[in-house]
Amino acid sequence: MKTWKKTGLASLVTVLLSVSSTVSAEDYASSYQSWDATVIVKNTLIFASILVVTLLAYAIYRGLQNKSFSTKKGKIFAALLAMLGVIIIGANYAVNMFVNVIDTYFAPSYADDAKITDAEKVSKELVTEIQREGSVLLENKNKTLPLKDTKKVNVFGISSVAITYGGSGSGSADESRNVNLQKGLEDAGYEVNSELTDFYTENLPEKEEGSVFSLNGGDYNIYEPSQDKYSEDLLTNAKDFSDTALVVISRNGGEGADLPQSMADYEQGDADKHYLELQNVEKDMLNMVEQNFDKVVVLINSSNAMELGFLEDENVDAALWIGGPGLSGLTAVGEILDGDVNPSGRLVDTYAYDLTSNPTYWNTGDFTYTNSEYVTTGWDGKKTTATQKFVDYQEGIYVGYRYYETRFVDNTTGQIDEDAYSKTVQYPFGYGLSYTNFKQEITSVKEDGDQIKVDVKVTNTGEVAGKEVAQVYYTAPYTVGGVEKSHVVLAGFDKTEQLEPGASEEMTISFDRDDLASYDYKTEKAYVLDAGKYEIKLMNNAHDVLDSETLTVESKQILNQRSSDKTEVTNVFDYALGDINYISRSDWEGTSPTERTKDREASDEIIAEMDVNNHRIPENETAKEAVKGTDGDLRLVDLAGADYDDERWESLLDQMSSDDMANLIGYGGYATGAVKSIDKPATIDIDGPAGVNGIFQNIKGIQYNSEVVVASTWNTDLVADMGDAFAKEALAHGVVGLYGPAVNIHRSPFSGRNFEYYSEDPVVSGKMASALAKKALENGVYTYTKHFALNDQEDNRTGVATWSNEQAIREVYLKAFEIPVKEGGSTAIMSSFNRIGTLWAGGNKDLLTTVLRDEWGFQGMVITDYFMGGYMSSDQEIRAGGDLALSTLGATPSLSTGTEEGQTALRKATKNILYTVANSAAFNIYKPKTKWWLVGLVAGNVVLVGLLGLGLVKVTVKKKEEVA
Repeated sequence: MKTWKKTGLASLVTVLLSVSSTVSAEDYASSYQSWDATVIVKNTLIFASILVVTLLAYAIYRGLQNKSFSTKKGKIFAALLAMLGVIIIGANYAVNMFVNVIDTYFAPSYADDAKITDAEKVSKELVTEIQREGSVLLENKNKTLPLKDTKKVNVFGISSVAITYGGSGSGSADESRNVNLQKGLEDAGYEVNSELTDFYTENLPEKEEGSVFSLNGGDYNIYEPSQDKYSEDLLTNAKDFSDTALVVISRNGGEGADLPQSMADYEQGDADKHYLELQNVEKDMLNMVEQNFDKVVVLINSSNAMELGFLEDENVDAALWIGGPGLSGLTAVGEILDGDVNPSGRLVDTYAYDLTSNPTYWNTGDFTYTNSEYVTTGWDGKKTTATQKFVDYQEGIYVGYRYYETRFVDNTTGQIDEDAYSKTVQYPFGYGLSYTNFKQEITSVKEDGDQIKVDVKVTNTGEVAGKEVAQVYYTAPYTVGGVEKSHVVLAGFDKTEQLEPGASEEMTISFDRDDLASYDYKTEKAYVLDAGKYEIKLMNNAHDVLDSETLTVESKQILNQRSSDKTEVTNVFDYALGDINYISRSDWEGTSPTERTKDREASDEIIAEMDVNNHRIPENETAKEAVKGTDGDLRLVDLAGADYDDERWESLLDQMSSDDMANLIGYGGYATGAVKSIDKPATIDIDGPAGVNGIFQNIKGIQYNSEVVVASTWNTDLVADMGDAFAKEALAHGVVGLYGPAVNIHRSPFSGRNFEYYSEDPVVSGKMASALAKKALENGVYTYTKHFALNDQEDNRTGVATWSNEQAIREVYLKAFEIPVKEGGSTAIMSSFNRIGTLWAGGNKDLLTTVLRDEWGFQGMVITDYFMGGYMSSDQEIRAGGDLALSTLGATPSLSTGTEEGQTALRKATKNILYTVANSAAFNIYKPKTKWWLVGLVAGNVVLVGLLGLGLVKVTVKKKEEVA
């Protein structure tokens, strides 16, 4: 008895010391280090295990001695107590395994309710303002809009009561507070036919509860009621109510799956159609409305580019694209329809009549290496057989408008086949109408050092006040057989303030002269400015030229290092080229795909490289500084705002042990961990691109508009305002890191996550992300620009081999990340699930070190996308230039702790994490707070172990009279 008492007392003291020593009383007030949950839970597990085992052993000994287990009752009671002991140990072991998840979820709240209220008020108004400027007027026949003389409206379409506000996954949000369409219209002064609203509500299927752990896209069924559901009275009453009808057409998407290219597998849809074209039941509904109402206005509620040829129907009077309107965007839609707001949005994607005309149609989706079967083990321990996947970026640089604006150009004359173009493209990239008219003209084009400056004058020549977008493109000289070049490329843009009729505004749109260069991956392996004439074009959209000037380059120039680069640039992704016949404008017919890519066998080399156990850890760096773990008095707060090259960083790192660094690197799931040795506070990082969205922290903020709507404003000042409000809202919730903005390219209209990405164009994407990231960082919130890189589809995103040429990689897919790094000063990046070639992006040294850090000069941390092991390796990650594993279960690098070369990588990754946190608002927010779940855990163990002890005593110790 004395032995287990001593053992239990020693274990209890250990637990209590681990709690009390985390932050001592004398420095608690000035510390940023909260209770170390990992240490406390580990000691609690040890305490409980030792006591339980000791008690059970002692009980067995005494029970055998005095024959307490000889009766049936004694045996049952003893078995139950033994089971309790096993449960105590098992539960503690589970808590120890998932301590970081639990600690994140039950972390003390740093939210300030008053600040949240103030911040949400600003955010809500911004969502409305973004929708005012991001909605795109597609059609307005006979000036149907605004509906000045109409105050009663019928609203048709099942989506009228089920608006797609955003999407699923990291870009999702709590939609319970959102303004619905009926409320938005009523706020604008309209009376809505409630009988129709009730009809659609009654026919709306019950929405299934989604799971944050099951990211599988949206519900792609088309639930539009068939014509037999509309009673004669319903239609008659609607015609009596108003001669004006709004028709809502919606499409949704989400993380984890791409949109269906065939509806054959869905009960509600047409087997011979894809998801982004109008289904027959929708056509029937639209025809019914057209035949019965004088004014028909269609609202396109989709963040994915659809086939919209039906908008040209004679009886469709107007159409407004609204994308994903977020919390209060539908308020703005009512204002636009009423004329209180003049729409000024412009499309950021090309809208083709037939989406199969897009070359990516044939190379987006599920493609398998047929000889690549392997066995994988899931979280549940079950083994399944899987195959390796691939995707071919066969189109090269010809993505979106780069394809459509080049496809019909005569390479010799430069003339465009307008008839062929107009039959293919319905709405060009950059397209949008207004309630007024504008005149735009170039007043000068000049070279100013490394910059080209285009002065533009915009005049409102109409009768209504409004804003206008100025878009500057360039056309570079092209030689058949030479470097591939798009006929037009967006160079820069700007947006006017509100211009009254007759008013003008002058603006200067600047861009780097080096932006005119194309990347030659075949011959020069560098950026090249070919000799010839470069047309600088002021355009109404990517197709219609308003004004132009010419710049001449006298002789070919090889740009091994552009003015914005920190080091020389050359090919680093040759291994991603693949065995692909890339599209060339010199031979459209011979190089363009005409059928879906077939599954194929992989070479032995590809099979070996994609082996999930082949982590291809980069060559060891030269050892510089080993991990020391020495005593010191530096604290992370001492380096708040310090330059990246400040020598004190090395002294601070010397105070950390290998375990300190490995745990900091390996447990980066929605947080960065606390480090006692340098008094680093734990920080909170959460999703997402469309608003504060804490999956584990149960934090739900304002839902912003989908990123496509944000980009469609073409207003970087407004996006900077969003970055400011977004950051303030995050800080009010106690958050300093946001997993966004997302800047992957709308390579295909069918990508499930297009709502979460800005555009098909990298300049629009990069400028938007840069404006948001820069302003958020000024507030002390670091934003992880994601997903770096070439993660442009959701099907098979985990580990898919992505094949592309270096010109497309650099000019299209990396450009969107390059701008927020170089112009926005971004200090955080999220890498991606996919592989570039066969090499995991999150462990790709060419991507994370050569390009990101060396060429672009990035200083900060790179986090993985959710770390799931298998083909991912935290050792590979940090050796390649990554820093933090987005893991709640732990992905601590083990190989790197054992060598000095590996410890150099540990130190570098640790420094990058600390640098980013030190340049945030972390020290203003995170002060130590009591973690009541830990108190409860310790107390619960004391109580349960005490009850176990009492029970065992009751079973094994005989009463005195029995002994006598």
